Amino acid sequence: MFQFTEEQRSIQELVHDFAQKEVLPLAEENDKLGKPNQELLQALAELGILGLNIPEEYGGAGLDELSKVLAIYEMGRTCVGTAEVVSTQMLVNDILLQNANEEQKAKYLTRAAQGKLGAFALTEPGAGSDAAAIRTKAVRDGSDFILNGTKCFISNMGKEEGDFVVVITVTDPAKGSRGGMTAFIVERGMPGFTVGKTEDKMGLRAASVSELIFEDCRVPESNVLGAVGDGFKIAMSGLDGGRIGIASLSLGIAQHAFDAAVQYSKERVQFGKPISANQGLRWYIADMATRLEAAKLLTYNAALSRMNKSKDLVIAASMAKYYASETANYIADKAVQIHGGYGFIKDFAVERIYRDARILKIFEGTSEIQKTVISREILK
Repeated sequence: MFQFTEEQRSIQELVHDFAQKEVLPLAEENDKLGKPNQELLQALAELGILGLNIPEEYGGAGLDELSKVLAIYEMGRTCVGTAEVVSTQMLVNDILLQNANEEQKAKYLTRAAQGKLGAFALTEPGAGSDAAAIRTKAVRDGSDFILNGTKCFISNMGKEEGDFVVVITVTDPAKGSRGGMTAFIVERGMPGFTVGKTEDKMGLRAASVSELIFEDCRVPESNVLGAVGDGFKIAMSGLDGGRIGIASLSLGIAQHAFDAAVQYSKERVQFGKPISANQGLRWYIADMATRLEAAKLLTYNAALSRMNKSKDLVIAASMAKYYASETANYIADKAVQIHGGYGFIKDFAVERIYRDARILKIFEGTSEIQKTVISREILK
């Protein structure tokens, strides 16, 4: 068994208790509403979960990568949409910690610790897996920059939520991704910045995913994150942490599906005995448990690699994200199968879990992209 510190276990227990008591009872309602529960988000901030990886000097808890994994995992066991809000917030916190100047950290990390949601905007209608293909432009105008373009599928930005967003833009097309992109911190309410369509999704419905529109949006030079030209590097710096976050989400939803399947298999009686007595179903349970344990170890290893600044972080994060997301989908599918017809109706949690799990193989890099990264790291 993997050994955690007393502090890490304490955080896991704290989040577990909160999630089971406060989040799980709202999961079905959140799914129907299709947006985050604002009171729940405030409760998460007050508990310190949204600022878990923010240093104490900015109002956060200052905890490590493994604590973050355990917190997201426990949230994912209840409502994966709410867990995605937390995961995205921690990703933005990490990007700011790595790249912001002191003034920006004091401003935006303090806000984040207080419950103001941050977002990260890289994806565009014509630039998904190919991040270097973005077209949103930023042109210098005196001491400001003027942004024009559209981002899509941006988490933590909806009609009601989202306070600021890290936006990756093109500032020098001739230089391409290596020096031609710049990151900006754009605040809600800045003239020319609007939240467009909020997507009506199949799953992950408790987390808003929206289109962001920039029309002559004027951003002061003080809101450049890092240096002009560092945008692609900053975007890539967030990938490893983001992928570990999605792996953690995947563990949570996989655990939820597994627990539901095991319980149902013991309770459901057919031909005079629980269906758990059937060898075929027992083999399903064995496969599910083994894959879940392997996914946990890969994710914990990735978190440790990030904590230790290991040279193997890229491959570790991609392996964790790839295997954990595939495992979540495998277990969710088998959980529905074990439930039979009941797994297809909304009275049972596995119906929602099945829908929620599907996106995990797509965002923060598809499974195919992860395999490309893994093989590239092996063969270089």
